[in-house]
Amino acid sequence: MTRETLFNIWETIGRYQKVIIHRHVRPDPDAVGSQAGLKEIILCAYPEKEVKLAGETENGLAFLTEMDEVTAEDYQGALAVVCDTANTARIDGEGVEQADTVIKIDHHPEVEMYGDLQWVDTEASSTCEMVYRLAEANGLEIPAAAARFLYAGIVADTGRFRFSNTTKSTFSSAGSLLEYEFDRDALYNDLDVTTEELLRLQGYVLSHVQITENGAAQVTLTKETLDKFKVTSKEASAIVNCFSNLKGLKAWVFFVEEDDIIRVRMRSKKPEIHHLAAEHQGGGHPMASGAQAQNWEETKEIFKKLDDLCKDA
Repeated sequence: MTRETLFNIWETIGRYQKVIIHRHVRPDPDAVGSQAGLKEIILCAYPEKEVKLAGETENGLAFLTEMDEVTAEDYQGALAVVCDTANTARIDGEGVEQADTVIKIDHHPEVEMYGDLQWVDTEASSTCEMVYRLAEANGLEIPAAAARFLYAGIVADTGRFRFSNTTKSTFSSAGSLLEYEFDRDALYNDLDVTTEELLRLQGYVLSHVQITENGAAQVTLTKETLDKFKVTSKEASAIVNCFSNLKGLKAWVFFVEEDDIIRVRMRSKKPEIHHLAAEHQGGGHPMASGAQAQNWEETKEIFKKLDDLCKDA
């Protein structure tokens, strides 16, 4: 992506008095961090602007920030920016299509082209890293609050800089953000905190994980199991990597039953899995993707495909 695109994005932001920033449903720290970090950067440069965060507040990420109240009227003559969201179906909050102009900023593989101006960089570790580069390219001041948001998203999406998406640019961006004053220790504690219920569910997962000789693993969490441990489907996503250091493991999947679907959360160390996710109403990154299954028969099909990918890896 050329620097011209980064200039155009900021120039477009500058033209609007009202800016509404969205991200994807079921957000992670990168989604919330890029959304909130961009808001703080805009307000630092343009204190007079009205900038709102759209979507539902995720209780598990409320330590970062909470969302704003957004009405249908807010979109009249407004700019909408959508962060960390590959397709319109996953945008959290309604009204984007009513905005005067829409900008997409994302690092996921292209699923759907949308918006009047797009910046998609699949080589970026996170959308938070992209927002930092947007500020850097335009010579913008980054307030400490924004630095905290962006750093949170970078460390979360890179697995504390352990995942293969961590690059020289990632370290450079994260290192620059550490020059700003925010409590890094407190942030790590908030990112890592768990509950007794999740801890006990993790013990159940470690006892019931099924592993094939090809290095594929699966965990099945029925509604009955979630209710027994008093954990929601959203909360269970926090332990998807709890056995990622298992010797010989190549890829794994959590099948989590909800009211109307079975949520499919896939992770990988070797084979690319986003194409498999796309075959089952999902998508994501080559090493981290999500999908949906309509019944338990479909989960068997998904796991068979995942096992084949591991066999060939």
